[in-house]
This record gives sequence, structure tokens and C-alpha cells, in this order.
Amino acid sequence: MRLDKYLKVSRLIKRRSVAKDAADGGRISINGKTAKAASEVKLGDLLEIGFGDKAVKVEIVEIRETVRAEDASKMYRSLG
Repeated sequence: MRLDKYLKVSRLIKRRSVAKDAADGGRISINGKTAKAASEVKLGDLLEIGFGDKAVKVEIVEIRETVRAEDASKMYRSLG
């Protein structure tokens, strides 16, 4: 699955266009490497997302095309 779509479906970022801008701006990395919006994500990948002066680190534990809002947080595990 594309990175920007995963971020939207998992609700780490609310809109796919915002996820694309963040990725293309170099604020998202997959396994320590800067990622683009079209980068493919897979189970076990470690994502680091920069939000201003904060960074969110998560591990992908599930990939689904659609998910209910209350189940979205089950798609990743927060690493701090």
C-alpha cells in the first residue's frame, strides 16, 4: 500500500493530500530512510513522522484498504 494512503486509512494523518505534502517535504521516514508519498509500506515497517518539533514513531502491524474509525489505531503500534 502507498504511504500516503496508509497514513489516511490508519488516521495518523487525516487527509491524503496532507500526508502527500508531509512525505514530499521530507518529514516522513520508513525504516530510517526519507520516504515519498508513493513509497510502499509493509508489515513491520517503522514510520517516523515529524509534526513541527515533535516526532511520532510507529510500527505497522496491519494493512487494510478500509477500516472503521475505532479500529484504525489497531493498524499500528506506537513506539513513543
